[in-house]
Amino acid sequence: MVSSILRFRKLCYLEPAVRRSSSCSGGSAQKSSTETTKDDHDHDRHHNNFVVIEEKQRKRKSQQQQQRRQGSSWRCVDSCCWAIGCICTAWWVLLLVSQCLPATMPATESPGERLRREEGLVALHPVVLVPGIVTGGLELWEGKPCSYGLFRKRLWGGSFTKIFKRPLCWLEHLSLHNETGLDPPGIRVRAVPGLVAADYFAPGYFVWAVLIENLAKIGYEGKNMYMAAYDWRLSFQNTEIRDQALSRLKSKIELMYVTNGHKKVVVVPHSMGVIYFLHFMKWVESPPPMGGGGGPDWCAKHIKAVMNIGPAFLGVPKAVSSIFSAEGKDVSFLRAVAPGVLDSKLLGLQTLEHIMRVSRTWDSLISLLPKGGDTIWGNLDWSPEAVNSCDLDRKGNAQLSVGDRNLNHSDGTRGFQVKEPVKYGRMISFGKAASQISSSRLPSPDLKELLQLRSSASLNLSCGEVLTEYDEISRESIRRISMNKAYTAQNSFDLLRFVAPKLMQRAEAHFSHGIAENLDDPKYGHYKYWSNPLETKLPHAPEIEIYCLYGVGIPTERSYVYKQSPSDNCKSIPFRIDSSADGEPDSCLKSGVYFVDGDESVPVLSAGFMCAKGWRGRTRFNPSGIATYVREYRHKGPASLLEGRGIESGAHVDIMGNYALIEDVMRVAAGATGLDIGGDRIHSDIIRMSERINLQLAVGQAAEECKKCS
Repeated sequence: MVSSILRFRKLCYLEPAVRRSSSCSGGSAQKSSTETTKDDHDHDRHHNNFVVIEEKQRKRKSQQQQQRRQGSSWRCVDSCCWAIGCICTAWWVLLLVSQCLPATMPATESPGERLRREEGLVALHPVVLVPGIVTGGLELWEGKPCSYGLFRKRLWGGSFTKIFKRPLCWLEHLSLHNETGLDPPGIRVRAVPGLVAADYFAPGYFVWAVLIENLAKIGYEGKNMYMAAYDWRLSFQNTEIRDQALSRLKSKIELMYVTNGHKKVVVVPHSMGVIYFLHFMKWVESPPPMGGGGGPDWCAKHIKAVMNIGPAFLGVPKAVSSIFSAEGKDVSFLRAVAPGVLDSKLLGLQTLEHIMRVSRTWDSLISLLPKGGDTIWGNLDWSPEAVNSCDLDRKGNAQLSVGDRNLNHSDGTRGFQVKEPVKYGRMISFGKAASQISSSRLPSPDLKELLQLRSSASLNLSCGEVLTEYDEISRESIRRISMNKAYTAQNSFDLLRFVAPKLMQRAEAHFSHGIAENLDDPKYGHYKYWSNPLETKLPHAPEIEIYCLYGVGIPTERSYVYKQSPSDNCKSIPFRIDSSADGEPDSCLKSGVYFVDGDESVPVLSAGFMCAKGWRGRTRFNPSGIATYVREYRHKGPASLLEGRGIESGAHVDIMGNYALIEDVMRVAAGATGLDIGGDRIHSDIIRMSERINLQLAVGQAAEECKKCS
């Protein structure tokens, strides 16, 4: 401001005065020499002041430019974060808009309204809903100082807005104790009770809400409908030890049975909740202190039907990749589209490392590992799905040959046989070639050597803070794991014991993943076997009906192509899915993942085998001959945003809004049987897959063969 005034004064007064004095010679001759000297001094003084001010401005401007140059790297990061933030915000806004729209078109009549109007359907049997992994809300009851203000606020589920402000604190409170699998000192996180526990996972993202609303249309309410919420992070038996969740479920079913006219209960579990309730059925009839002491006829007395939605009876391959590298198809796809984002040294987020550190404290994750070993999932050269087509669109229009028709009331649609069978049995392959070449050319992984190597491995203690158990493995050990080897479902357990010894040692005391030789062996009375349908018997309750309800027609993860991570940072995860590994355009291999038919999370094999074969009729796993039904729902995406996530979706969670599935559940709850709703409805290759699995099912047959072998 001062410099502008001086410059204006100089232009308006000093310079015109000089010009006038030089142009008017007559006037200047009349001035005295003293006055002329005085004007010159004034001019010099003002000119010098102006020069000093200009110099200060130049220095200030130079300093500002230098500061901008020094901070240019930070400005680059800020711009990058701003761009990512804008993209994420736009994505979340679009997602919120699409999810907040009604799940169905406004003009479409809901199943509850239609069945009540057309068929006079009314509530009859009490309904118990059992949520799966991650869909149930968790709230804080006690925490560290960083959690101030979050008492009884949701740490999982809900809006998540308060949590984003303190992510590391949030991760600390979601973690369990690394040795006990229970609460860490000073932290208590518990399941949210009631129907609100899992009606919505986040605002606008329904889980059970649509089914609950439709059940309410025919008369269901709090007295005859119950959400069996539990802490899905814990092992199943630990939910009883810490929270008495199994005892509360037993008491609630008994109360609903009595208060609703002694009507048996219809149980509707979803995803991991399916094997949680399988554990419950064995627990409730087993004697205390390990069991609930209900007696051998408790299930027959209290349960009408178990309608399993998206059942993960035999586990899911994605559990292997989650434990091994905290990855799945989504992370692999992100790496393929935007390489370097997750592994940016500049941002230093270490997102996957933090996810791995927290999730490896959740024992429930082990319950989802593949069960049945190579007998169910295949070996290096064979798998039940080897005859499948990877083109699911063509598969829906394929027709059976005459000899393949009329299999278990199927609708007759099957896939084309591929030219060369995919070796799905190689659940983890290091390199695309290792997933395809003949097994004779593969180096055999010496797993005993691996485990010995783990115990004698030198630790990377220079890393400082230990984020994952990989920090405790030498780089040489890591290199030897990935030397062009392939691992099947069976020996992948040894691989996981090598890379995650604390998790596996702790969790394998609560879960088992094999196949029972003799189910009458007293050892199978231990709770670690109760959630594995291949190592436990169904209750003696021939009047119960068991349903397997799941979606088909969506590519679902089955096996993976891995490579060693290019980063040599000792804090990084040393293995990753090779997102550059792709097959032909119609190939099953995309971005390092081999896909099969399923519901996007659970392959058809895991969801349908037990109802299609393992429990079908009177088998050693189902000695009383409980009736089983397979009901598949072909996936059809929403036609427009007005349909929300679709009324014919077969996706693992979105199927909870599938009208056909909702109608099946409502009819059974209102008194219908499996035959009343049409028996089996099969679109996939589950029957053919089941026939390719050589599993002894006859009562007593496995025990007799075991005696012969001995």
